[in-house]
Amino acid sequence: MQPGYPGQDPYGQQPNQDPTAQPNDPYAQPPQAPQYGQQPQYGQQPTSGQPYGQPTSGQPAYGQDPYAQQQPPYGAAPQYPAAGYPTGPAQGQGQNNTMGLAGMIVGIASIVLGLCCPLLGVPAGIVAVVLGVLGQKKVQAGEANNAGQARAALICGAVGVVVGIISAIAGAAINMNNFGA
Repeated sequence: MQPGYPGQDPYGQQPNQDPTAQPNDPYAQPPQAPQYGQQPQYGQQPTSGQPYGQPTSGQPAYGQDPYAQQQPPYGAAPQYPAAGYPTGPAQGQGQNNTMGLAGMIVGIASIVLGLCCPLLGVPAGIVAVVLGVLGQKKVQAGEANNAGQARAALICGAVGVVVGIISAIAGAAINMNNFGA
């Protein structure tokens, strides 16, 4: 439509109209929306009284899954079906991931302690290796799920022991030269 010529089509064509549709009176009251659970009557135009984008005659709105489950009532937690994945230990039992986590922390500390205090770094590395082994046994038994932390405890503990031993030997060699001179 051209501005200034309301109601006239510039090409002289009328828009496509449905011959079975009721005439749309702009001053008439909008038809009443059907009550909950009722279908609109034949011949009603359900979209004229509903806001834009609302579903009509039982059809789902755009972007909604027509096969989705109904929402639970307000205040109730949604229930999701099991997808067939393993759920881990039985209800009430938690994962016991403390061995692997503690071993990894002590293993990292053993590397630092092995550099500055070999007398503390070597025992800390041994403790980290033991905790890493115990953590891996719990993972294999299905009682824990932190295999990476248990492996990190083993590696960091072993590195801490080696660094502590090398640091102790280097420290002793430096001190021997000082005593011999």
